[in-house]
Amino acid sequence: MAIDRKKQVLEAATNSFSLFGYKATTMDQVAKLANVGKGTIYTFFKNKEELFDEIVSSLINEMKREAEEVIDPQETFSENVHRALFRMLEFRKEHKLTIKLYQEAREMGTPAVSEVIDRMEEVVIEFLSQRIEKAIASEAIKPCNPEMTAFVMLKMYVSLIFDWERAHGPLDKDEIANLFELYLIKGLSNR
Repeated sequence: MAIDRKKQVLEAATNSFSLFGYKATTMDQVAKLANVGKGTIYTFFKNKEELFDEIVSSLINEMKREAEEVIDPQETFSENVHRALFRMLEFRKEHKLTIKLYQEAREMGTPAVSEVIDRMEEVVIEFLSQRIEKAIASEAIKPCNPEMTAFVMLKMYVSLIFDWERAHGPLDKDEIANLFELYLIKGLSNR
């Protein structure tokens, strides 16, 4: 029964954070949505921050799993990086909670939310850095700073998927892959 209650609380809190954002979500709202007493929440979580952290950690793990699933050892470094980045950013665009968090960070600059956004970005950069290090070791790409290269890759993708779209309409997956190949991969390629 306790596991079900905790799951109820997590689902209700995720819904509340997705609808109202971090700042506007209260433990009272979560209790109401979960159909439990507020005291029940405190048996599982010390405070709103701890509850939020558990939800975000789960979200980040889910995003990493999705990226891992699209990696194909038979494909090129370029294709795998493109697939993983595209999937992680698609995840960000599709998931109600991440949409709300990015909106809250942009509009209100809530520190706890900005920290989560940074944490999500660090996970993506770490994920890419590991792939870049393997590609360097296998001589598939030129030696470079893996973390900086991952950062540039992520920022380019974000720009093509989100920023370009605002003024020019969305690019399709193939257009993004071609631009990624043209601007980044050919410069790194050893072939």
